[in-house]
Amino acid sequence: MSGKTVLVTGATGLVGNCVVHKLHAAGYRVQAMVRANSNRGNLDALDIEFVEGDLADVDSLPNAVKDAEVVVHSAAHIGDWGPAEKYRAINVVALEHLLNAAMRTGKLERWIQVSSLGVYPARHHYGTDETVPPSLTGLDGYTRTKAEAEVLVQQHIDEHGLRAVILRPGFIYGPGERHAIPRVIEKLNDGSMKFIGRGDKLLNNTYVGNFADAVLLAIENEAAIGETFNIRDERLVTREEYINTIADYLGKPHPKRVPEWLARLLVGPIERMAKRRGATEAPLLTGARIKFMTLNLDYSIAKAKRVLGYAPQVDFRQGIIEALDDLTGKRQVA
Repeated sequence: MSGKTVLVTGATGLVGNCVVHKLHAAGYRVQAMVRANSNRGNLDALDIEFVEGDLADVDSLPNAVKDAEVVVHSAAHIGDWGPAEKYRAINVVALEHLLNAAMRTGKLERWIQVSSLGVYPARHHYGTDETVPPSLTGLDGYTRTKAEAEVLVQQHIDEHGLRAVILRPGFIYGPGERHAIPRVIEKLNDGSMKFIGRGDKLLNNTYVGNFADAVLLAIENEAAIGETFNIRDERLVTREEYINTIADYLGKPHPKRVPEWLARLLVGPIERMAKRRGATEAPLLTGARIKFMTLNLDYSIAKAKRVLGYAPQVDFRQGIIEALDDLTGKRQVA
């Protein structure tokens, strides 16, 4: 499908930025959907078209999608704290407006929905595949509304013939990551970082470049239409490897451990207290963070390998150094 017009929402974000660069290199006509006041510095050097659109302003969406033959929808309200309604307004309500606007043009040939492995039930996973349905009772507003978004896309597939592909990445990291890794660095620097439990459970790490490769495969593969795919790195790492690698990079000591039973005992009262005082920032301990730090998150990518030809190229050891070099400025100097 090279040469087609591909609109990427969330184009200035971690995923969108990487996807835009890969699409441009592959010869697509790329449109980057951006807000009027967004920083486009990482995209200015590319021969692409900027179209203004804001998921918080649904009236702006029809014009943004009017020429798109393919839409890669990576924009979302992210985080692990705050009322679900705030997430739903962007991740579900605005999505429906965007979907309807794109389908009304008569030009849309494919929709790539960037979802999340967080839509699965909050339990240990050992090779869970796409036959397990998403959970609509997620631990936080983000995962809950990403599952609701999948239901909405599936309805459009079933009832309106939408030619869509749903991709579920895990914890995405790489150059441009400005949320999870900086938070780890902050806590390593102030000494508040602790492992919850032994730190030996697997993380669903997904290098952003590997995921962007999966997006291109989903655009180009006809067999992908109507399907859902788990996407992660080939090799999953433990929380110990993830956090200790960052600590080693910074020259910081490895964190100590807090018993998992104690963290689970405290999380409820901590969350309730934060909500009562109207905290806008997540407290030190939340249900979502316990999930991130303690559950084994191993999801099968056999379907993506078989149907898409997905073959993740970058290992965590390479990808995390790229991310850290980018955060510390070493990447620009190099």
